[in-house]
Amino acid sequence: MTGAAGFIGSHTAVELMAAGHDVVGVDNFANSSPGAVERVHRLADGRFTFVELDLRDRTSLNELLRRRPVDAVVHFAARKAVGESVDIPLDYYDTNVNATLGLVSVMLERGVNRLVFSSSCSIYGEAESMPIREDAPARPTNPYARTKWMCEQILADVCQRHPDWQVTSLRYFNPAGAHPSGLLGEDPRGVPNNVLPYIAQVAVGRRAELSIFGDDYPTPDGTGIRDYIHVVDIAEGHRLALEALGEATGHRVINLGTGHGTSVRELLTAFSAACGRELPSRVVARRPGDVAELVADPSLARELLGWKATRDVADMCRDAWNFQRHNPNGYAETDRGGTEQ
Repeated sequence: MTGAAGFIGSHTAVELMAAGHDVVGVDNFANSSPGAVERVHRLADGRFTFVELDLRDRTSLNELLRRRPVDAVVHFAARKAVGESVDIPLDYYDTNVNATLGLVSVMLERGVNRLVFSSSCSIYGEAESMPIREDAPARPTNPYARTKWMCEQILADVCQRHPDWQVTSLRYFNPAGAHPSGLLGEDPRGVPNNVLPYIAQVAVGRRAELSIFGDDYPTPDGTGIRDYIHVVDIAEGHRLALEALGEATGHRVINLGTGHGTSVRELLTAFSAACGRELPSRVVARRPGDVAELVADPSLARELLGWKATRDVADMCRDAWNFQRHNPNGYAETDRGGTEQ
């Protein structure tokens, strides 16, 4: 598992191990914490091996898979902030696309042909209709979305060339929430680029107020609408996708979402209810690359994977607040020795 110390990666690692899988995780901690690795170890009952590694270092990755053979890969590692990608596009292409190229090259060399790829609904861009089906045209509006689209094209081409490959790209919508234990949650480095961890930091006193990026979108309250999905539901989706890889060769694209949209103002109200007080906010200019609405049609996931989201926005806010209030400053930093744990 790449990006194993990240928000979704850490939750998915726990989900996979609870289902009986052994996980070898890698991460370079560019936007994650060694503290997450320690928490996964606490929840994983000894089935987790972790190595600090940058996927762009193909030599080290090849050596790792030589020493610790695997039968499938779940690929999360990537930069993921829309606004930031507009400011530093080359960094996004280097990290997201080059890392994927390196990973796939090493997989080919090591004879590993099963992959679940962490893709994104941002590929759809300004969709013509809601909810969005997988056959909607790709219209990425920012460098981050374009890197995800490029990675999908790479994977599709590899599957075309190598007919035994089995790849599923999961285009999930807006991850939120935290592990119900309160041990795992979203703890980005620096200023959060996603709305829910920002709200959580406002609630715990680390941020003064939420900046709402635009209130003039063509939506009922003027703020952007997104399909927020609980991170544990996403983790379950990755497990089911991994276990279903053997059902078909080639490249499959599947949405993960709830099918229900929530505006930024509605999300702020829900989090205020979860933490028991009204949280301050301020409207600022729109963020470059954002779109008005993104809501999934998740019916294909039900059909192919037997998956359905079971947690709602209230659950996401409750669990995110539970993690944040018990970890007001995020994960405690641990030594970065670069060794296996």
